[in-house]
Amino acid sequence: MRRLYIRIYVAMLACLVVFALCVGLIWRTMIDANGIWPAAAEMAGRFAQNLLPPPSAPPHEQQAALERIGAGMPIDISLFGPDHAPVAGIGAPLPPPPPDAHGGMHPPMHAGGPGWTAHLPDGRWLVVRHAGLDHPPRAGLGLTVIAALVLLFLAVAIAVHPVARRLTRRLERLQQGVETLGSGDLSARVHIRGRDEVAQLAASFNRAAARIEELVGAHKMLLANASHELRTPLTRIRMGVELMKDDPSPQRHADLERDIAEIDALIEGILLSSRLDALGAAGTKEDSDLLAIAAEECARYDGCSVGGESVIVQADPGLLRHLLRNLVENALRHGRPPVDVTVGRENGIAVLRVSDHGDGIADSERETVFEPFRRARGAAKGGTGLGLSLVRKIARLHGGDARVEEPGPGGLTVLVTFGSEGAADQQRRA
Repeated sequence: MRRLYIRIYVAMLACLVVFALCVGLIWRTMIDANGIWPAAAEMAGRFAQNLLPPPSAPPHEQQAALERIGAGMPIDISLFGPDHAPVAGIGAPLPPPPPDAHGGMHPPMHAGGPGWTAHLPDGRWLVVRHAGLDHPPRAGLGLTVIAALVLLFLAVAIAVHPVARRLTRRLERLQQGVETLGSGDLSARVHIRGRDEVAQLAASFNRAAARIEELVGAHKMLLANASHELRTPLTRIRMGVELMKDDPSPQRHADLERDIAEIDALIEGILLSSRLDALGAAGTKEDSDLLAIAAEECARYDGCSVGGESVIVQADPGLLRHLLRNLVENALRHGRPPVDVTVGRENGIAVLRVSDHGDGIADSERETVFEPFRRARGAAKGGTGLGLSLVRKIARLHGGDARVEEPGPGGLTVLVTFGSEGAADQQRRA
């Protein structure tokens, strides 16, 4: 299997090689084809011609001019006529240009060292050599350039390898985390390093893994608690069926119906809780009058009153009715009537309060009552313990939350909010 870091590493090195080849090609093209050497030769030739006497001048004048040009410089200069015959020179004598030489500057290899040749506009030839060089630098220069490029390539190759390996090592750790999670270890997490896209991917994986662990744990607990809760009514039903064989009284029939209704309510609550976990957001939302829905639900119970102002929220009406029903039944079952339901708006947020006149709960239980199948200590034995848990889930699906307010002089007050984005302006209905 081809490793990702090897592919990245090879791609970086290939880019480096292509870059070096392109630079070399451009440099050679500019030097050879764009006229740098010819332009330099032309300028040098014109400069020398301006300093030299005309070709018709006596040889001693041309010799004197060359001496003035080369004064104080470690160079050898030889001047040749158009027929390549020597005219004058300083320093060591230099060979004439080859017969096939043409105009321009050429760096030929002369005996005794390198030099260059310039063809003057008047036809004469000027050959110059640096007197301090006695070896061909251009051959050595080529090897030096090649060695420098090789060393540069090796240096970049060594420097790039840990960069590519560090990047892909983080991806490998992320892959290991995914495989660990897929094998069933829901506690698998990956270490987050840096602030780049790989770090963001690792953070997203950790959030997803935490959510999966939370949902699976909640479903396991829900299944275990549901199994425990179902045993009691099923046992009563089994005993009632046996007793009805000998005494089929109306009271026993009513008890059986109540146990069946309890099982039915428990199954409905479990199914709704699972559906809310699977949705992740409320279903069909529409403008719903929270006060009107509260009034309709409270009309089904004795000892329940509704007050407040009309508030429009974007919500699923069926879930709102279920939320209100659970709150009122919880207040009537575990508290004492009357139950007061108040609807209002605070800081642009829809607010629903349901209060009873019971004994309330301890401060330590204000959060635990929202856990599935949890009941406050001293609560009556009715209910499944899913009521307030479903209330909080429905509220959070609508951008809000549910909590128990600070205890007052007596009773319990549950406060439900629906989020600022869920509350609509009342004038919109006008």
